Amino acid sequence: MKRVDPFLLSLICAIATASFLPCTGQMRHLLEGLTTTLITLMFFFQGAKLERHAIIDSVKDWRLQGSVLLSTFALFPLLGLGLHALFRTLIPGALIGEELWSGILFLCCLPSTVQSSIALTSIARGNVPASICAATVSNIAGIVLTPLLTGMVLGHVGAGHSPLESVLDVGKELLLPFALGQALQTWIGPIVRKHKVLISFTDRGSIVLVVYTAFSSAVVEGIWHRVPALHLLDVALLDSAILGLVLAMTYAMGRLIGQPTESDISLQFCGSKKSLASGIPMASVIFPATSVGIIVLPLMIYHQIQLFTCTLLARHYAKRSHL
Repeated sequence: MKRVDPFLLSLICAIATASFLPCTGQMRHLLEGLTTTLITLMFFFQGAKLERHAIIDSVKDWRLQGSVLLSTFALFPLLGLGLHALFRTLIPGALIGEELWSGILFLCCLPSTVQSSIALTSIARGNVPASICAATVSNIAGIVLTPLLTGMVLGHVGAGHSPLESVLDVGKELLLPFALGQALQTWIGPIVRKHKVLISFTDRGSIVLVVYTAFSSAVVEGIWHRVPALHLLDVALLDSAILGLVLAMTYAMGRLIGQPTESDISLQFCGSKKSLASGIPMASVIFPATSVGIIVLPLMIYHQIQLFTCTLLARHYAKRSHL
């Protein structure tokens, strides 16, 4: 059985700390500044690490890459909207509130993961190079598509932000440092690839800080009075339903376009995953600080469900006969 992700445990600890010792006043402003700096460095190092030929190679298998993008940025949002409309019609006022629904719909607009998609494809004996390319393209496209889709799906973004304003905000804080890292890749890339602790510290450290500061603001606003424990179970069930539907649909999509099994595996894993590493920084840019804590709850729950479920699926695929 898949053990609980240590990174997820650190996020749970951040939530617990914020619940009992929320940061306020000047300390909160200092942590927000530090968080912004770490997020900027994270995307700069990611840009410096990613070799340019990987981006070029990623567009060659257009059927697989197109299918992953279609699943990530079209199928997911449509499923989220469909489930939202269904439950509002059949069970009005029941299940979770609109704030958590906003979190689920935001989750549906996020790009795929990188590390876990590649790792699980490898375990399942799938098409690893295709997964590297698909996950990379998904994350680059998500910098623009996620805020646009979030604005379209939710009908509003943040505190009066238009989707275009959100794209500009995300571009300034995430895409610009990524592009700068790409521009300096020749000089910075070898250093970053050699010292992986740089990326590990900036990405995980920034996300833990975002969660702590976001939940500090949410605790001050009374998040645990607004989100009963039973609603978290409802979110887990909805997350599981979305993941199950997408896994089934991506499998059917792969069969329909006549891919090899190895590419089907890549499509399933890259097309069904949602990135916690990209999602939390994006939420901190797109939404007001008082909303981020609730918005990212469905994503954090989905993260652990997708790791557990897809690990079992990868092990199942790994047992198939060699051709």
